[in-house]
Amino acid sequence: MPVDLPKQYEPGRVEDRIYGFWEKNNFFHAVPVKDREPFSIVIPPPNVTSVLHMGHGLNNTIQDILIRHKRMQGYVAEWIPGTDHAGIATQNAVEKELSKEHTTRKSIGRDKFVKKVWEWKEKYEKRILDQLKKIGCSCDWKRTRFTMDEGLSFAVRKAFVELYKKGLIYKGRYIINWCPRCETALSDEEAEHEDHKGHLWYIKYPLKDSSGHITVATTRPETMLGDLAVAVNPSDRRYKKFIGKTLLLPLADREIPVIADEFVDPEFGTGAVKVTPAHDPNDFEIGVRHGLKPLTVMDEKGMMNDNAGPEYRGMDRYEAREKIIIDLEEKKLLDKTENHVHSVGHCYRCHTVIEPYISEQWFVKMKPLAEPALKAVASGGINFYPARWTKVYINWLENIKDWCISRQIWWGHRIPVWYCDGCGEKIVDIKDPVRCPVCSSGKIKQDEDVLDTWFSSWLWPFSTFGWPENTQELDYFYPTNTLSTASEIIFFWVARMIMAGFEFIGKEPFRDIYIHGTVRDEQGRKMSKSLGNGIDPLDIVGKYGADALRFSIIVITAQGQDVYLSDQKFEIGRNFANKLWNASRFILNLLSDFEEPSEKELSSDDKYILYKLAQTSEIVKKSLNKYRFNDSAQAIYDFIWHEFCDKYIESVKPVLYGSDVLKKNKTISIFLEVLETSLRLLHPFMPFITEEIWQKLFEASGKKKPCESIMIAAWPDFKPKKSDTGIISLVEVKHEMIKAMRNLRSEYNIPPSKNVSFVIKSGDKEYREFIGEDLSALKKLSKADDIKISSSYKQDDALPTAVFSRGNIFMTLESSIDTDAELDRLEKKVSRIEKDISVVSKKLSNRNFLERAPKDVVRKEIEKKKKLREDTDKINASIEYLRSLKNK
Repeated sequence: MPVDLPKQYEPGRVEDRIYGFWEKNNFFHAVPVKDREPFSIVIPPPNVTSVLHMGHGLNNTIQDILIRHKRMQGYVAEWIPGTDHAGIATQNAVEKELSKEHTTRKSIGRDKFVKKVWEWKEKYEKRILDQLKKIGCSCDWKRTRFTMDEGLSFAVRKAFVELYKKGLIYKGRYIINWCPRCETALSDEEAEHEDHKGHLWYIKYPLKDSSGHITVATTRPETMLGDLAVAVNPSDRRYKKFIGKTLLLPLADREIPVIADEFVDPEFGTGAVKVTPAHDPNDFEIGVRHGLKPLTVMDEKGMMNDNAGPEYRGMDRYEAREKIIIDLEEKKLLDKTENHVHSVGHCYRCHTVIEPYISEQWFVKMKPLAEPALKAVASGGINFYPARWTKVYINWLENIKDWCISRQIWWGHRIPVWYCDGCGEKIVDIKDPVRCPVCSSGKIKQDEDVLDTWFSSWLWPFSTFGWPENTQELDYFYPTNTLSTASEIIFFWVARMIMAGFEFIGKEPFRDIYIHGTVRDEQGRKMSKSLGNGIDPLDIVGKYGADALRFSIIVITAQGQDVYLSDQKFEIGRNFANKLWNASRFILNLLSDFEEPSEKELSSDDKYILYKLAQTSEIVKKSLNKYRFNDSAQAIYDFIWHEFCDKYIESVKPVLYGSDVLKKNKTISIFLEVLETSLRLLHPFMPFITEEIWQKLFEASGKKKPCESIMIAAWPDFKPKKSDTGIISLVEVKHEMIKAMRNLRSEYNIPPSKNVSFVIKSGDKEYREFIGEDLSALKKLSKADDIKISSSYKQDDALPTAVFSRGNIFMTLESSIDTDAELDRLEKKVSRIEKDISVVSKKLSNRNFLERAPKDVVRKEIEKKKKLREDTDKINASIEYLRSLKNK
């Protein structure tokens, strides 16, 4: 049945219709099937703060490739989608919206604020899920989860209560990371450190007996008002005589001791350090060792409090810093100031500089949980791809600290702890208590704090399957197979999920962890709103199509490496889609008179393309199993574009336009087999266009479809026939030779309408006989009047020559070109190339460029110069030959 494909592929007219077809037929939904192996992935849930960015585009394309591949291999493939409530980040986003209305969360109250955040969640969750559908994600939407839905909220309470009962959750007053902007505690992982260009202020601390002073260096003079001691290293001879003496704290006139502690680095500053237990984590530990009771001089907003004294009370911490410096100078207590680069922690969400702060918080003891998580990775039970991340993971777990899990915000899971006003009892329970179990008082109040976002996320691989209920899905799909995620959340999320998996289920949550690179712009900068260099995935889908986005971002991204993007990079996928579409359209147009031959006697070209197809299938399978997505995409690209379209289709055109109907039908039959198999290989990467062509192919050929959709068709799994390797080698050399013949024509600018003559000289008898069998086809492919084959040809004059692996090619062309015009063209071209070489050479001789430019950029410039030189040599050889013709 004749079926016409439109002249051009228009993704906008295809993709929504195809996705609707998949959803209508329930192809994404999976249920446990006895005697069939499962393959499951849980999506790293995007935050409901905003829409998806290109990093999500990369990661979700990777996951979809894996799930589609395994689905076609016959696995029961389950991909759980969902979103994360992202406590601090989402609360900040909604607070910004409130500020536009000239109000605050505290003005409207907790209940109304939380209601507004739920409204925000509904809005952005829908946008996120729609985006995932737009890029072709084949998630099981019937199982969509949210980290604060009813089931996951129950799982969070269950986990908290279990850990509490085991003594692994406790409440304590410790120094933690505090964000003065968000007014909440942060874990160590949430305090992102950056180098700051600051100062070291050298301050004189006078001895009480007026016998002198000790000079102390600090980067934070505003905290000196909370100093409780000055510490020196006990082995530091400079300060031995001062140990035990009393100092007067500048500006406060408070007496503080000089103490000895091994922690002090004699090489830093003066070797004497101020000890402020309430405002520095290291000082806090020194204070514990020496019995110093912390003195807090700031409040939750980073403002100086009453303990700072009347001169500084109510000042912002940085305002106080400036005044303290002035006051020290006036009292001649500031010895000197030096520039100093030091690492400063920032809130990972609002980027405010964090404040070490003593506060009562909830913590999880991590050492006991880390042991099985360490063992699982060290023993190879869980594997990182690339493997280099294994060392990073192990190093973090070996040095793990307790996890601060309480947050002083309103959006999130309330801590399941209640306090009785009657008797002071602390009630920890999964269900909301009505009365105190000790005194029966109804006056009980729930803890105001919420849990860290990651406390729900670390349960994600099993809570999404119904835990703590022992569901059929949990039993079948857990452990999951692969986690694909970014390196920046190895500590936040990956390690904690592994710990939770062993703690609550007794099994690892996944076996393989693929860490993808960071999406950057062409200049190597991380994409961000502040830089304005982000690329919206939906903009790319609208301009080029989802398949173009998916294929482009995968084919240019090596395993675990960062990807450098611009809009133009997506033309790779767009052009590939067009090439596939045009080839498919060409084949479908041949089917009007096609009849399936009863027998297929394969030509050498047929054997070649089938061998290459099997070889490609094997490469793709092996590459995907090793998470080398770009290698598998490149293999399919090379096969379809070069082997199938450029070589095979072109090679057999003489058969298609010849008079032998049997040969023609046999060739079309090979076309159909290769195209249909290629579509299945390509489907995980470019699902929309492959589905559209696959459906049309069966409709046009009249063949019965093996199933309703390509996405559930069998994955091509066959190996190349070793018996064909001899003939394959000969065909490969033939294609190499044809390419060399065409390049000779191109180098001499011979129009397609002009024919030339070739002599093929080869000492290989087998090859001479092979190409001699079908000289007529070879003439058509090389547009030659005549082709001679020889083992001992000797040219009388200089001729354009090309070398191939089994011989030489000579071309004659006296009547084919205007010699004078061609000489003029080539000489001008050489002149242009020489200018380009000069520009590149100047750049490569610039020391600043070589030292500052990324290595990849320098390498490309070196390769560019080499290529320009090669082009010049080829053109000069052509010029020399043309001049010899002119002088005859």
